[in-house]
Order: sequence, then structure tokens, then C-alpha cells
Amino acid sequence: MFIATARYLRFSVLMALAATGYADGVPDDCTQLIVGIAPNWNSMRGHLQLFGRTPGTNWSPAAPAVPVLFGKSGVAWGSGLAGQNESGLRKTERDGRAPAGIFRIGKIYTYDAQLPAGSDYPFHQVTTVDAWSDDVSSPDYNRFVTIPDPANPPPWFAKQKMRHNDFAYRWLVEIRHNSDPPVPGAGSAIFFHIRRGVDRPTAGCTTMAESDLAKLITWLRAPQHPCYALLPASEYDTKWQNWHLPPPESWKVGR
Repeated sequence: MFIATARYLRFSVLMALAATGYADGVPDDCTQLIVGIAPNWNSMRGHLQLFGRTPGTNWSPAAPAVPVLFGKSGVAWGSGLAGQNESGLRKTERDGRAPAGIFRIGKIYTYDAQLPAGSDYPFHQVTTVDAWSDDVSSPDYNRFVTIPDPANPPPWFAKQKMRHNDFAYRWLVEIRHNSDPPVPGAGSAIFFHIRRGVDRPTAGCTTMAESDLAKLITWLRAPQHPCYALLPASEYDTKWQNWHLPPPESWKVGR
């Protein structure tokens, strides 16, 4: 029965993702692109580089590549602007993999009253009543929520609250995987955040040194509709043209 139920859930997820109707590739309105490359599907390490363009022109590097960490089990196809229609291993809740594909960048969530100096991007200062739901049975799955009564928090709040006074979560930059709309079980709470150490991969986020994340945040501009493309190197080599990505020779490291 468990196997049959799992197969049904996988089928339901795939059908729901296919119904979103996204056209694959970086959209025309995106003029800031964050590119992450994993050496292979099971890599927990990779590199990340920033690219910019003006409408109708080619991508140009905006900063040198930096090392990043992905999920402890590697990467798997996610759901965003591209990737949801690919066959193969798919991102699921608690699988330890970062979602591959192309994704919009959402809001920044921070402990601080302001973003790093020079930043100009929408953000929310996280309070003690804020949470991000990873409960697949909840109507708020993979959404930001605020509990109404902090004196009587619901049982799930302790594990899903966003303010832990944890240095790694000082800034959470939302990667909009499985967001439009969320499909239960397809993965939740995917962000850029500060790494816990050079050998500490994540449950599905992309992490980096604090200084590198601060530079990324300072670079982001909402009117440029920033996106994130994460792919294994072999997939990047075959998809970069159809998905309107920078050519592979743009990469100076991690190839």
C-alpha cells in the first residue's frame, strides 16, 4: 500500500506541476541572473556567479564566482520557471536535495532592521510570530505565515518559526521553488542563506559565506526581476541556449 500511495503522490505532483503552463527558460524581463552549477546530481558543493544584461543583449558577469553548498544529497528537478517539465529525479519534501531549474527571487527575510548598506530590495524584518510552513497537510504549506496569538502558539510553531537567533538565518533570500501554487510534498522553504561551515551542506537551500551573501543582497534590484538558475554541469551544457542562460565558457571555475 505504501508503494502505491507514493506512486500516486508522485503522479499527482507531476500533473500539478505540468498544469502550471510555464514556458521554459529565463524570461525576457529578467536582467539579473544568479547561476549555480553543481558538478553532478549528487554534489553538495558547487559555484555561484552573478550575471547582468540590458534588455536584448547578452549576459555579462557581474561578479566573480564564489563557492556554495547545496543539499546534503545533491540536487533534483524543482518547480519554477524551468525544470518542472523535466523527467528524472524530482525534489520532494525532506529529500535533502536543492531544487534544480530556474526560479524567481522573492522577498528577503532578515533579523535586522535594515539590509546591508547599499541594498535596495523588498524585505521583511522577521518577528517572533513569523513562520514558514513545511507541513504538507497545511493549507499554508510552503508559505510565510504569522501566528495570531504568540502566547498560545500552535504545536507546529516551534519547528517552523523563522526567528531562531541563528546566525545562518540572519538573511533568508527566497528562492521561489514550488510557489505558484505550492504542491504538497514537492519541497518547501528554499532560500539563500549563510553557510554553517565549509563542509556543512543543507536540507535543500543554497548557502555561502556571509560576505558573499551580503554582496548578493546588495546587488539585487527588484525592477530587474532577478532569477536563479541551478543546474548540474552536464544539464547546463545541453540547456543553456534553449533556456537563455550565459554560455558555459562564461564560467571560470567549477567546470
